[in-house]
Amino acid sequence: MRYVSTRGRAGSVDFEGALLSGYARDGGLFMPQKIPVLDCATLKKWSTFSYPELVKQLCSIFISPELIPKEELNDLIDRAFSRFRHKDVVNLSRLKNGLNVLELWHGVTYAFKDLSLSCTGQFLQYFLKKKKKHVTILVGTSGDTGSSAIESVRGEKNLDIFVLLPHGLCSQVQELQMTTVIEDNVHVFVTEGNSDEIDEPIKELFADDDFSRRHNLMSLNSINWSRILVQIAHYFYAYFRCAPSVDATPLPVVEIVVPTGGGGNLTAGCLAQKMGLPIDLVAVVNNNDIVHRAIQHGDLSLSRNLKPTLASAMDIQEPYNMERIFWLFSGSDSNLVKSLMEDFYTTKTVKLPLELQKKLSGGLRSYSVSDEEIVRTMRCCWEENHYLLCPHTAVAVSYHYKHSSCHPSICRCCLAPASPVKFEDAVLKADLTLDISPEISMLKDKETRSCTLKRGDDWAKLLRHQIEAVTKQRNLTLS
Repeated sequence: MRYVSTRGRAGSVDFEGALLSGYARDGGLFMPQKIPVLDCATLKKWSTFSYPELVKQLCSIFISPELIPKEELNDLIDRAFSRFRHKDVVNLSRLKNGLNVLELWHGVTYAFKDLSLSCTGQFLQYFLKKKKKHVTILVGTSGDTGSSAIESVRGEKNLDIFVLLPHGLCSQVQELQMTTVIEDNVHVFVTEGNSDEIDEPIKELFADDDFSRRHNLMSLNSINWSRILVQIAHYFYAYFRCAPSVDATPLPVVEIVVPTGGGGNLTAGCLAQKMGLPIDLVAVVNNNDIVHRAIQHGDLSLSRNLKPTLASAMDIQEPYNMERIFWLFSGSDSNLVKSLMEDFYTTKTVKLPLELQKKLSGGLRSYSVSDEEIVRTMRCCWEENHYLLCPHTAVAVSYHYKHSSCHPSICRCCLAPASPVKFEDAVLKADLTLDISPEISMLKDKETRSCTLKRGDDWAKLLRHQIEAVTKQRNLTLS
């Protein structure tokens, strides 16, 4: 399996090359050169698999055995999931009135990103140890990515991770999960900016080829193909647990509702669809609705103001994985994708070609949810089921409540990206009570460590100096 850039100006790479870079050299994102289509017999066979078994099957398709032999690949995945709190790694809660919630948050940081990043961390260590190589990981986070990325690599000697987070725009628990990690290889920067602003210095450093090569820069944001790959398993697992039968011809369709921020999870769903899984996808966003506007109206443009919401991890105005989705729905038209994305990052406003917009709105549904609807949904779900939702899951469940009476026969699954324990303020706003685990309570008493990037400072320059200083120290230690 080879991987190509969505912008078509970089050569193909293998899985290791895609993993260790993040962005392609032309600024695009890596995608599989060929997307395999699974037949009904394979789908029927997979329907009995556990979540880890599905991850193993998918990874064995997209990672050549010459790079990671199958037995070693399976061991890495088992190791990745060994720290999860639920025996099945993920869990489907079947609630009243046809509400199915797939809990993806039973990992170390209580967020779905633990699933893909725990595997990605294992793949990364496999290659780094083999080649005795050191890398510098650069991550911007709107909430959960930073802590999951840190947990996947903390304490490792052959890499350093630099994480930028927006002060006051993550929940207190999310921020503490990053700033309380006191490891030599973890460097956390709290910024006076929003989640889109912190992406700018990261892009600048990746665009500097000389700097990027000297420090072996890579990303663990969902620009990294490995993240997308593991997340494809969510859709197969959700389908097999929610479909009434896998013996019917044709196979029944299951609607999967995806809380959407940067679009990585949505991209994984689109790939599962392309592989032959009979699912309908609904991208549900909060008040920051650029993904919804792009799908429904072809309007890829920034709002004048980013609106902080209760679903803070989805407060994103530049959903970079839409580039992958445009590539998929345009028939891999890299020239079109290159033109669209370069225009967007220059002007911050692009009107999608009518043909592409029609394909998007024909293949995806979308919906936008206000904070008021989030609160109402959290209360309603608790009253009906005594089941507590995080605000991001409530964005998906809100869609279910709105549409279940219109289409009662539809099999639907709502993805739950995070546990409510990370969002105490939102739970209190809904007048509900949260049982906080001792593990989360202890965070408030731990020592914290971080640097501040102030508004008006040259963040790229400051990051550059910090990375150079750390690399120099590492070289001295190794020598």
